[in-house]
Amino acid sequence: MTAFPIRNICCIGAGYVGGPTMAVIADRCPQIQVNVVDLNEARIAAWNDLDLSKLPVYEPGLDAVVDRARGRNLTFSTQVDAAIAAADMVFISVNTPTKTKGLGAGQASDLRWVEACARQVAQSAQGHTIVVEKSTLPVRTAEVVRSILEAAQRQAVDGELPISFSVLSNPEFLAEGTAIRDLESPDRVLIGGENPVAIQSLAEIYGHWVPVEKILLTNLWSSELSKLTANAFLAQRISSINSVAALCERTGADVREVARAIGSDSRIGSKFLQAGPGFGGSCFQKDILNLVYLCRHFGLPDVADYWENVVALNTWQQHRISRLVVQKLFGTVTGKRLALLGFAFKADTNDTREAPAIRIAHDLLEEGAQLAIYDPKVDPQQIAFDLQLAASSPPDVQAGPTRAALSGEGTWWSGTSVADTVAGADAALILTEWHEFRQLDWAALAPWMRQPAWVFDARAVVDPEAVKSSGLMLWRVGDGAV
Repeated sequence: MTAFPIRNICCIGAGYVGGPTMAVIADRCPQIQVNVVDLNEARIAAWNDLDLSKLPVYEPGLDAVVDRARGRNLTFSTQVDAAIAAADMVFISVNTPTKTKGLGAGQASDLRWVEACARQVAQSAQGHTIVVEKSTLPVRTAEVVRSILEAAQRQAVDGELPISFSVLSNPEFLAEGTAIRDLESPDRVLIGGENPVAIQSLAEIYGHWVPVEKILLTNLWSSELSKLTANAFLAQRISSINSVAALCERTGADVREVARAIGSDSRIGSKFLQAGPGFGGSCFQKDILNLVYLCRHFGLPDVADYWENVVALNTWQQHRISRLVVQKLFGTVTGKRLALLGFAFKADTNDTREAPAIRIAHDLLEEGAQLAIYDPKVDPQQIAFDLQLAASSPPDVQAGPTRAALSGEGTWWSGTSVADTVAGADAALILTEWHEFRQLDWAALAPWMRQPAWVFDARAVVDPEAVKSSGLMLWRVGDGAV
């Protein structure tokens, strides 16, 4: 089968998926021109910044990939129409958040940007164009995209090339923090479609570095559903181990020992069995709720309830942690300084979407806590946006309670280091598993805290003996012996 020749790729959307994915394709396929376009001028400017530390997406190894390809066959711009017109293949990699109002609010995906992209492709494309769904989409979204594109197809007119389209589904299976590794050495690449030539064209692009046995070909609908289902299964494992962690704390067991025991079973495996504050990120909750909506839409309420409980237990885990903090601190955190170490939803990313720290911080602010928040990669402006609360000026540790503290009003400020953040704090909460938090010198930090002081390790990264020997009290997720 002869593939359709791909010389020019356009990707609409320069976010966490589009940017890294296109950078790796450009790096591995120097003969293909790759143009990433986005209407967000500030984001495009950051992708083009000569200082690679200012890329809008933080991923280990991404800066080196961009450095090799940018200026050679990788460009970032806001010229959407021109990039579409020049492209043989267009990837749609835009945000598909959960709807906040209207039909399916709280569960269904908001597809307005996907539809807008399809209409822009229909208006600007020239010749035959392969359109690839890269965004996470509900089953049968391709039907919507295809309907819009088919309405724009036309035969050759007045010497112009005919306009035609093929639609493919190529969901991403990236884990933030390891996205470059996942792209360069994927478990699988999934391509769904109905046009064999179009499918082969995309398969040949990935075939430049991905073994052919790892490139899986399906129909459109199976491909779309596979993405939702993969995330649902992974999230379900996290909720499951967190439920076991709570039971371990009550019974004297250690969830890490339980996880090691069950993970040694080849039928189960060890991945995604780390207890913590729950899952976050842009995909897990959104995709499960989308699955819930689809199950209800297709008359499967019991299946919908099952998956909805995965999200409910995740929320419960985060509220459980914040309630536990209040209980351990003599039943109140009003006016007390608490150090939150980590705000990103996981280590090695600056992404805070659906981060567990957001809900935990909200709970503590509602209780009147004074939060010092430190994350090595998250900008304080992003924290303010997520909390919907402007930062306060850092108080003088030696000056005693602030007016806000005495009034019972919850406030927060940004710490510049771990030492700065824990100074004067009644407790430190570890909410992101950054490597530096695994190596903290608690003997040096403890004297700066207000005694009696606690460490709440929601990621199980500290050495329990080192914390206890420093005179601090410890709660560690899933540890019934602490």
